[in-house]
Formats: sequence, C-alpha cells, structure tokens
Amino acid sequence: MNPNRGNIPVSRRDFFTSGASGLGAVALASMMRHDGLLAAGGVPKSLAHYAPKAKNCIYFFMEGGPSQMDLFDPKPKLNELDGQAMPDSMLDKVKFAFIQKESARIMGSPRTFKKHGQCGMELSDLLPHLSTCVDDIALIRSMHCNQFNHLPGQLLMLSGSPLRGWPTLGSWLNYGLGSASRDLPGYVVLTTLGRGLPGGVASWSSGFLPSSYAGALFRNQGSPVLNLENPAGITDAMQRRSIDAVNELNQQRLTRSGHPEIASRIKNYELAYRMQSAAPELLDLSGESKATIEAYGLHRSETDASDKKGFQGSFSRNCLLARRMVERGVRFVTLFLSTWDQHSNLDSGLATNTKISDQPVAALLKDLKERGLLDETLVVWGGEFGRTPLGENRSGFKTVTGRDHHPYSFSLWMAGGGIKGGQTIGTTDEIGWGVEEDPVHVHDLHATILHLFGFDHEELTYRFQGRDFRLTDVHGKVVEKLLA
Repeated sequence: MNPNRGNIPVSRRDFFTSGASGLGAVALASMMRHDGLLAAGGVPKSLAHYAPKAKNCIYFFMEGGPSQMDLFDPKPKLNELDGQAMPDSMLDKVKFAFIQKESARIMGSPRTFKKHGQCGMELSDLLPHLSTCVDDIALIRSMHCNQFNHLPGQLLMLSGSPLRGWPTLGSWLNYGLGSASRDLPGYVVLTTLGRGLPGGVASWSSGFLPSSYAGALFRNQGSPVLNLENPAGITDAMQRRSIDAVNELNQQRLTRSGHPEIASRIKNYELAYRMQSAAPELLDLSGESKATIEAYGLHRSETDASDKKGFQGSFSRNCLLARRMVERGVRFVTLFLSTWDQHSNLDSGLATNTKISDQPVAALLKDLKERGLLDETLVVWGGEFGRTPLGENRSGFKTVTGRDHHPYSFSLWMAGGGIKGGQTIGTTDEIGWGVEEDPVHVHDLHATILHLFGFDHEELTYRFQGRDFRLTDVHGKVVEKLLA
C-alpha cells in the first residue's frame, strides 16, 4: 500500500468530475437544505414532531437578575415589614451571594403598581410602554431555579445546564428545524454597545452540536461581523475563487476523515460569503419609516444628554434589527442587555435599565403584531434569577440600597408564537420569597418553548460520547397554561 496515496495531487477538472470527490453531492445537499429537505452535513433533517405554533424566537436576556418585586410582582407586605428581620427558620439552609444573614432585614419597594389592559395585569410604574402590551403577554411570576450565582444561572437559563459546553436553546432549535435563511445565520446574537456579558461565547455556544449551529455575534454598527468585508484590492470574484479553493481542500479532508466539523467549516465559509451581500442590506435602515424609527427610539441617545454612552440608541437598534432578522428567516435572535445586577443603587439602576429597554421592547411587540409576525414569533423576556426581598447588607456597604441574588422565585414573560396572552401564571408568598402556586422551573420553560416549535422535549436528542443528550436533560414538563 502506498502511504502517500491519500495525498496524491488531483487536478481541478478531475476534482469536479470525480464522483469520489462528493462535491456534486455537497452542492445538491446545499440546495436541498435550502429547500428544507436536509439538515447541515447532508443528513436527513430532524422534522418537528407535530405542527409548530412558532417559527422564530426573539429572546431578551436581561443579564444580572431583574428585581421582580420592583417590576412584575407587587408585594405591599414588603413595605409593611420594611426593616424587620425574617425568621431564622426561613434562612437556615438558604445560600446567598453576599447577604449577611444575621443582620439582614426586609426591604420595601418604592414602586407603584397599576392594573393595565383588559386582563388587568399589574406592572410597575417603570414599565409604561410594556404596560400597553399586557393583553399579548403571559407573565410568569413563579419561575425558580437552583443557581444563585450569575454564570451558572445564565448558562442554566440559556442551555439547560449550569456547566459550560452545552448547546444553547438557539442551537437546539436550529439543529432540530434547520435555518429558514440561506444568506444569514439561523442563530444571531446582539449585545448592547459597551455592555459586556460574563459568560461570553458560552452564552451562545453550540456545545457538542456541530459548530454551524452556534450563535453568530453581530455588531449593530459598521460591519456586522469582524473580518466579513473583503480586504482592500480583493474583488468578489477573487474572494469566490479563494472560497472555492479552501472548500476543495476541506472537502478532500472530509472525504478521508468524515469528521462532521469539516462539513460545518465548509458550510460556514459558504455562509460567510453569502453574508457579505445579505448583512449590509440587513443593517441598512434607510427603508424604515420615520414613524418606525421614532417608535423604537433609535435617536434617543442623541437627544438624551444623560445617555452619554449611547445605550438607549444601541438597544433600540438591536430591537429593530431583531424584527428585520426574523422577517429574513433568522430562526433565533438573542438580545443581551447587561446589567440588572443591582446589589446597590437599585432604584436608579432599574430606572436606567428600563429607560433603555421598555420603549423599544414594546415597540417591537407592536411592530410584530401589526405586520402579522407575532403569531409565529415567540418573544421571551427574562434574566437568570430574581432579587431578594431582603436588602443587601454586604460587609463594607454603608447603606442598604440594593438586593442580592434570588433563585427561589422570580418573574419572566412571554408573548406570541402560540402563547396565550393576557394572563398571569403562578403566585409567590406575601413577600416574594418563594413560589406558592404553579411553580415553573427553567427546564419547564425550555420544554414549553420546544413544544411551541413542534418538539417533544424528550425526543429532541443528540448522541454525544455514548449517550443521548437533550436540552431539558432528564427534567421538564410543558406548562399547559401558557399555550393558546
């Protein structure tokens, strides 16, 4: 046997005409994937188990843990008990990130709540725009989890596991359904200008799924992806020839090794080439009406002297881009906004974050509805956990002005995509410490989202290292009350 046989040079003509090269099959598979007949890698596409209600998802991830009793879950008893200690029996086995148990005291809320819409949903005075959308929203006040620190809590909410290396929700949906867009990624991530995220790429990772299912981080100004534009002096034709040459080499390697990541690499090169034309059009907002631009508040940073870093305009632009993305077939869009981690200065911190987010989120809901997209677009808003009814008395703090991490009860809302709006699900006790009715764990949330996209969460699996994995692991049940 010739040890160099696998490396014998092949002419370009032989490569394209040889059945062994498989390039014709790859081209056919690419067209079939575009028609929805094959998934990435040329394998039969994993079809939904039943007719889906949702086709796309826009997920607002509010990193840091928004305070539920100051936004979504009014607790008059908090103000009555302000300054009082909780019974030792309630704190005995509880873990906190920073609170000193011995001197911890209940902290009231200065927020006012009113009923809104036909459903009479109560929301905080910090959410005047979202309050006009409540009849389309299902508010869950009984969320809970078992992670009280940010990174594991975020990973649990995003991937179903507190550990790095697991596929995120957007990756699972693209693995199960494939991308509806030929020229844009099936899973896109948008972050607000100047605000980071502790988990970094783990927050949109494909984990052990092929890398073609990972989220693509887009910038909302300039080139959407770094190094996407051709270098100076490189024409489109030259770029096409370069991509073809690289793909030929990758295809030879794929033929010899069969490694699925090489197939993902070929797919990613081709997608990046198509994105060079599609992405600039996506980011060009010149065709949007003045009314739309104003509704989303794209120019707020220019008129608000207090927003020196441009957070308001950046987040507004992301919300409008999210609508444009789902219009163009992007399956899953995550918008991150950091940080809601108000260990101190809770009032001013919440006022800032809701000023950034409330108007454009509500504008997006109304825009989707007016365009007939809300019925098929699931919208989710929430963080990794909530905040304590206790004020944070961290060592070194001169005054108590914030709240610590609280995984035992928190709030999250959903709209569109098969969700029954105008309802509040679950209740918490009189100070918001724990769930009293209809508890919803993170795994239950994920099971419900997969259900809305047509999947039995126990059947959507991927075999890795000898076992079948799923988003909900060995947990989860569909929250039937959420379904329209």
